[in-house]
Amino acid sequence: MDDLQAREQVARIDALLEQVEGFADPAARDTATELVGALLDLYGEGLARLVEHVADRAALAEDELISHLLLLHGMHPVPLEARVREALAEVRPYLDSHGGDVQLVAVEEGKVRLQMQGSCSGCPSSAMTLKLAIEDAIHKHAPEVEQIEAEDAAPAPAGPALVQLAPLQPATNGDSWATIGALPQLRGGGTLLKDVGGEPVLFCELAGTFYAYRPGCAGCEESLEAAELRGPALHCPACGRRFDVTRAGRCVDEPDLHLEPVPLLVDEAGMVKVALAAPA
Repeated sequence: MDDLQAREQVARIDALLEQVEGFADPAARDTATELVGALLDLYGEGLARLVEHVADRAALAEDELISHLLLLHGMHPVPLEARVREALAEVRPYLDSHGGDVQLVAVEEGKVRLQMQGSCSGCPSSAMTLKLAIEDAIHKHAPEVEQIEAEDAAPAPAGPALVQLAPLQPATNGDSWATIGALPQLRGGGTLLKDVGGEPVLFCELAGTFYAYRPGCAGCEESLEAAELRGPALHCPACGRRFDVTRAGRCVDEPDLHLEPVPLLVDEAGMVKVALAAPA
């Protein structure tokens, strides 16, 4: 069973448990719940005995399925904070590509507190970046985290602005990101407009780094499909405004304008993944 099949199996089990909770007969519901609990206790005890005989317990956590089983039974060998830091390290290249960064402030009682820095600090796309990129990474490495708060690095006088994320929910489709591919058309630089889930997304590549934006110009609202990328500046063919793709799409000519970034990650296989949120 590979990781994808394992995630599908976990989703199936979650769906079956929801059906059990919906049983109209209280006795049947209690019996089914007790049976599931007894099975978990039995397999948990067996897993604990097996783990005792493994010399390198940390290596077990590298397997996604085993990692989730260890976590389920409270035997994960890697501390929660270390896993959160690993998740942030995974998403940091995306933030860095937009001139920003994220720092871990604290992990306490199921809550993770973060601080946004650089261009992401105060950027209108910060909340979207957090919800779609950081939440996804943290959930993968530390699904037991219940709440995430993000603090701006340059708070207003009234106090720090917190971005409250909803409690993390287990993924039911195995992956909340759309895989686009390796985008060989962009090797050497340039732009490419692609349809993603019925919506157009403009992809750019600069010095080996990929960027993704919604294709509407923030100034004239015309399409940037034919926009020319000169260095980091994307030139609107209709109005001539320039947008820095390495700085979250901020307009070079009018700093108050900016393009709408689309969260993008490149996985271990070099595949580009994006996640679309509702337009702002």
